[in-house]
Amino acid sequence: MRPAVRAYGARTTEPAWRWRAAGVLTAAAAVLTPLIAGCTAGAYRRDADRTAYDIVAEKQTEVFGHSEPFTIETPAATLRRRLLLDQQLPRVSDASLGTKDIKPIKQWPDDEYLEEPGSEDAFVDGLATEDSLRLTLAEALQVAAHGSREYQAQKESVFESALRLDLERDAFRRTWTGVVTSLFESDLESLVVLDDEGHTDLQTVSGTENDGVGTLSQQFKNGLSFTGQIGLDLVTLLTQNKTFSRGIYADVTATLPLMRGAGEFVVTEPLTQAERDVVYALYGYERFKRQFAVDVASGYLAVLRQLDAVKNAEDNYRRLITSTRRARRLAETGRLPEIQVDQSRQDELRARNQWISAQESYERQLDSFKLTLGLPTDARVDLDRDELDRLARAIEGLLPSTQPGGAESPATEPAAGTQPTSAEAPASAPAADAPVELVPPGQGKPGRYELDETEAIVTALAQRLDLRVAVGRVYDAQRTVAVAADQLRADVTLLGSGSAGARRTLGSVSQEDAILRPDEGIYSALLTIDLPFERTAEQDVYRTTLIGLEEAVRNVQELEDQIKLDVRNDLSRLLEARESIQIQAEAVKVAERRV
Repeated sequence: MRPAVRAYGARTTEPAWRWRAAGVLTAAAAVLTPLIAGCTAGAYRRDADRTAYDIVAEKQTEVFGHSEPFTIETPAATLRRRLLLDQQLPRVSDASLGTKDIKPIKQWPDDEYLEEPGSEDAFVDGLATEDSLRLTLAEALQVAAHGSREYQAQKESVFESALRLDLERDAFRRTWTGVVTSLFESDLESLVVLDDEGHTDLQTVSGTENDGVGTLSQQFKNGLSFTGQIGLDLVTLLTQNKTFSRGIYADVTATLPLMRGAGEFVVTEPLTQAERDVVYALYGYERFKRQFAVDVASGYLAVLRQLDAVKNAEDNYRRLITSTRRARRLAETGRLPEIQVDQSRQDELRARNQWISAQESYERQLDSFKLTLGLPTDARVDLDRDELDRLARAIEGLLPSTQPGGAESPATEPAAGTQPTSAEAPASAPAADAPVELVPPGQGKPGRYELDETEAIVTALAQRLDLRVAVGRVYDAQRTVAVAADQLRADVTLLGSGSAGARRTLGSVSQEDAILRPDEGIYSALLTIDLPFERTAEQDVYRTTLIGLEEAVRNVQELEDQIKLDVRNDLSRLLEARESIQIQAEAVKVAERRV
């Protein structure tokens, strides 16, 4: 059976034409090889970034009258990473450090994306993180802008809306596509006419069909759709007289809706909505930035306010210790009833309870603020108490003048002395003006099941199943990126088929029995190449999957920090409860003595 041949133009058997055809195929192979290979995944990513950033700058100028620097890239040397390494904090996996630190899968397509560049922010390099990180209000705002996961998600939302707009614009661009097919077919036993008298013989007949098609298409905003094709055929008979033929053809198609689906308003509605969605995303992003700055500043000052509450509770506790000492001395000389000494002791115990409660509230509030900044909750971070003084000086001119008042009189006698540890009256109380040394909470004998904070955090990170799921999602996101990158390549498909023997039906029942003979079969092979001229949709999907990977890494970090926050808060509440029980037990003893 002969292979089907579609030819346009003259048929020739001259050797010179065969050499020219071979030269054409060689040149075509040289041209198609880089086209088949296509661009690298990194090149597609950078092209998507340039397009999206240009759209964002364009819309910023259109909406706000000016453009601002905008990027969704984060430096490898983040402050969170430095704190985890410098302070040797526990972490669940390399994803806790950042995307650049995760181990890529074998099929990872973009090595440049995971290369670790130098830190892009000199501000982070100038912070000391080994012992304890001390932040001013201005530094806290900068840290939040660089490390907040919520802030990064808002920027990525704007970026993704720009990618969607690019995809809608691409629908109205001129689009080139190219398909190359090559078919080889061989009939091992074909009936061939040998001469003019009609003599025939069974011989092997083989041939190839090579076809290259380039397509240009464009959608116009008025609804007109245009598609043009130009193709080149080269058909060669590899046996017999080795005849070959080449053809060239062109097709043009244009469609224009006249009623439904006609008109620029209807046709460009998806594009119009995508344009407006970018504007809406920019509005939301700008509003978020302003509100976020206020929230960070409010959280910073709230932590300092709680720190002042700790200081006030500590001062009150010291004064009541001094008052109890003075009452004890007066009772020893018979100048004060014993019941007043016990009353002073109960006041002292309540003050200690308030002091411990204020300390634990401060620690919990500081941990929550670290979570807002995108920092590990177990990192050693201190805030600058001088910010309150600077704030007071800044608003001093806005407040009405007040008459200077007298010095605050202490509620009790001047503080001094050491804290009694028992409700029983000591043989001789310390002097009232002796130095006061407060016993920090948690200095008592721990319980059987009490865990050290670091040990508790490590145990939680190892046992929490939801954290294992989050870490697994990072691996899933890497595979998604690799699959999306595969769609950027050329589509090359090889198809093979073969048949031998013959079928029998009622119409052919009188023929001889068929015999299955593979050496007399018909075999063919088809190679199809879809050249990667147009990959805008695939490019945007690939860039979106990289954003999904970054989101998966941030989810691991957020859940890890939240687990640390929960553990530290629970330990803080347990410590506060234990101290409260001990204080209440002493208060009961004092009350019994009073009764």
